[in-house]
Amino acid sequence: MRNSKNATYFMVHAAAIAAIYTVLTLVFAPISFGAVQFRISEALCILPFFTPAAVPGLALGCLISNLLCGAATLDVVFGSIATLIGAIGSYAIRRNKWAVCLPPIIANTLIIPWVLRFAYGSEDMIWFAMITVGIGEILAIGVLGNMLMLALERYKGIIFKNHAI
Repeated sequence: MRNSKNATYFMVHAAAIAAIYTVLTLVFAPISFGAVQFRISEALCILPFFTPAAVPGLALGCLISNLLCGAATLDVVFGSIATLIGAIGSYAIRRNKWAVCLPPIIANTLIIPWVLRFAYGSEDMIWFAMITVGIGEILAIGVLGNMLMLALERYKGIIFKNHAI
C-alpha cells in the first residue's frame, strides 16, 4: 500500500507542477515566446531541489505549453528536452542549493538558440541568441527561481512532505 501511495503522490505532484508551468506560460504568453523571451514559468525550474516529481512535471509542462501555444515541432521536442535536461541536472546537484538554477539556465542557453534558428528561421547569430536567451533564463530562474526557492523553503515540510530534503 505504501508504494502505491508514494506513486500516486509522485504523479499528483508532477501533474500539479506541469499544470502550474503551463498556466504561467499561457498567462504570460506574449513574453514567453520569441528570440527575446522571459518565461515566468521557468522560475519553477528550481523545484527539483524539493522533489524528484518536478523532473517529469517541468518537462511535461513545457511540452504542453509549447503545444498549446502553437510552437513549431522542433521547439516542442527540443524545448521540452532542454527543460528535461535542466531538471535532471538540477535534481542531480540538489545538495548545492544555490547551484540548482544552473543546469536549466545552461541547457536552455545552449539548446534554444538552435531551436530558434532551425524551427523559426531566426537570423540572429547563434552567439547573440545565446546571450538573449541566457539573460532571460538568468532572470527567470536565477532571480525569480531563487526567490521562489527561498519562499518555498519555509513550507517544504508541508508542500513537499514526502520528498523534502
